[in-house]
Amino acid sequence: MPAKSAAQQKAAGAALSAKRGDTPKSKLKGASKQMADSMTEKQLEEFAHTKRKGKPEHVDRD
Repeated sequence: MPAKSAAQQKAAGAALSAKRGDTPKSKLKGASKQMADSMTEKQLEEFAHTKRKGKPEHVDRD
């Protein structure tokens, strides 16, 4: 499942970095902290590797 916005893609990248141990989990905030706790590494990779071109910065919640 690809990220729907650039912000979501960036948060997934930060969460993936923490999941792999490259960044301390204490440095995460907001969505990236929740993503690190609730998603698998494979799911985070799918979100983080989404191309940003043509994606809005933020998407309104429904």
